[in-house]
Amino acid sequence: MPFSEMCIYQVKPQKAEEFEMLMREAESFLKEQKGLLFLRFVKRGYRIDMEQIKEGSPPLAISRVVKSVKYLLYWEFDTKENYGAAQKNLYESYWKSVEKCLVVPHDKYLGERIF
Repeated sequence: MPFSEMCIYQVKPQKAEEFEMLMREAESFLKEQKGLLFLRFVKRGYRIDMEQIKEGSPPLAISRVVKSVKYLLYWEFDTKENYGAAQKNLYESYWKSVEKCLVVPHDKYLGERIF
């Protein structure tokens, strides 16, 4: 069963450009990891409230940064073992540079894909 990680990064506003450059640089490295099935990187740029949902309105663009710029990394592997090896490779290569850009340690959500 495929194994997935969703990781939320809260980046210092003054480090957002550096963080994006690092992640673009890391993209080819990440795509080379054994067993990788899917990779996406998203910058949060919109919000939606219950009224908009009820009306079917599109989300609103976020107009200002309060504390951090948020990013989401989603990647999926064929096995937990390949995921673990990829984490080790990421830690040994890009992690120290990424960590310097963060306001707080990142959140990781791990699990097996249901559908």
